[in-house]
Amino acid sequence: MQALRTDDSRFADLPGYGFAPHYTDTLPGYEGLRVHYVDEGPRDAATTFLCLHGQPAWSYLYRKMIPIFTEAGYRVVAPDLLGFGRSDKPVEDAVYTFHFHRNMLRAFIAALDLQRMTLVCQDWGGILGLTLPPDMPERFDRLLVMNTTIPTGQPAGAGFDAWRAFNRSQHDMNIPGLFKRAQAGLSDAEAAAYGAPFPDAAYKAGVRRFPELVMTSPDMEGVADAKRAAAWWQTEWSGPSFMAVGMLDPVLGPDIMADLRSAIRGCPRPLEIADGGHFVQERGGPIAKAALEAFGL
Repeated sequence: MQALRTDDSRFADLPGYGFAPHYTDTLPGYEGLRVHYVDEGPRDAATTFLCLHGQPAWSYLYRKMIPIFTEAGYRVVAPDLLGFGRSDKPVEDAVYTFHFHRNMLRAFIAALDLQRMTLVCQDWGGILGLTLPPDMPERFDRLLVMNTTIPTGQPAGAGFDAWRAFNRSQHDMNIPGLFKRAQAGLSDAEAAAYGAPFPDAAYKAGVRRFPELVMTSPDMEGVADAKRAAAWWQTEWSGPSFMAVGMLDPVLGPDIMADLRSAIRGCPRPLEIADGGHFVQERGGPIAKAALEAFGL
């Protein structure tokens, strides 16, 4: 499998992101592909926050939440999906499938033997991540969920259709420009940091593929996993949950999140971030603090 590796120099001096890199290239089924992850805080912490990003983001998305969790004494692990961030980037679009990503996350959790986890997820971090606890419920204690969904093979609506069409038209997406449009107040340097992993279009196969993988028809890969997850969260989940909603998200905004809340057993009313867009982690400091308080941590 041909894969590209972004030069380390592109990650130097990114604003707000001073975390040491960690790597593994021995995940079963992914041998030779290097996966990057942030790993901050004590390894023996009572709680590990597993922070999963979506498209076209990477672990930089969690830079405002990670210090809040670690200052409270907890561990934070934030992997970059293959095709994103400091992880390797297979060049063929067809490599990227729902199970390519999901199975990598399963292997990653097992390799690090992560326990006592709080799942922190948004966008594809939720589409993938919310299917994981049903497979390994003993590893997960809590849920912190933001602007995402569990697609089970139904049409996703006009907002998503427009996003998918736009993505199809962008072989070499302007990622810094996308983030600037998506979240008011983002600096040019911060927007550029989101684009750091992607020197040119050859590095963006994973970016191009994700909207095509969202399960919007019943015959798509991942529908069975999503249906099982939806049933599990509604009937079997018993841990505490916390939801935050970026109210300005045009695709996975308040209505979609209200549907998701109704599908998560015991999920309380969400924290509404009035000026939060799709990448609501850009308002992540208050979200992290509110979640810790709600969880009693």
